[in-house]
Amino acid sequence: MKCPYCHVDNDHVLDTRASADGTAIRRRRRCLSCRRRFTTYERVERMRITVIKKDGSRVPFDRDKIRLGLEKACWKRKISDAQIEAIVADVENYVEANFESEVESRRLGELVMERLRALDQVAYVRFASVYRQFEDVHDFVDELRPMLTEARRPKE
Repeated sequence: MKCPYCHVDNDHVLDTRASADGTAIRRRRRCLSCRRRFTTYERVERMRITVIKKDGSRVPFDRDKIRLGLEKACWKRKISDAQIEAIVADVENYVEANFESEVESRRLGELVMERLRALDQVAYVRFASVYRQFEDVHDFVDELRPMLTEARRPKE
């Protein structure tokens, strides 16, 4: 494994453990050249899923695009990297279990929003505003109205 800092292929594994969801092996490494530490993940190579975008084009499924969107939505919120990774892994596992080879980007966005709404309402609205391409403040109000109605209902 090449060091991401000095690019020398000489490291030592300090710690190995399974990820929280059990779908990857996390390894902490130390470069023997520059002595810096870094983390790598080992995952099972999975069947390639194709994402059908809104314009009809097709691109390979990329978990990093989901993570990037979540990181932007969760910026300055009390949401850990582990929570973001859990959403990414959950969506990826769901897609692989429930779709043969293709999934619409619309469905991916809905899956992410379902999980994000349960985690943090502000991050959810941020994500929804970009994903659903809000045009003005009325779009925000329309998105918030059901959440506000739920919040006013008495808990059982």
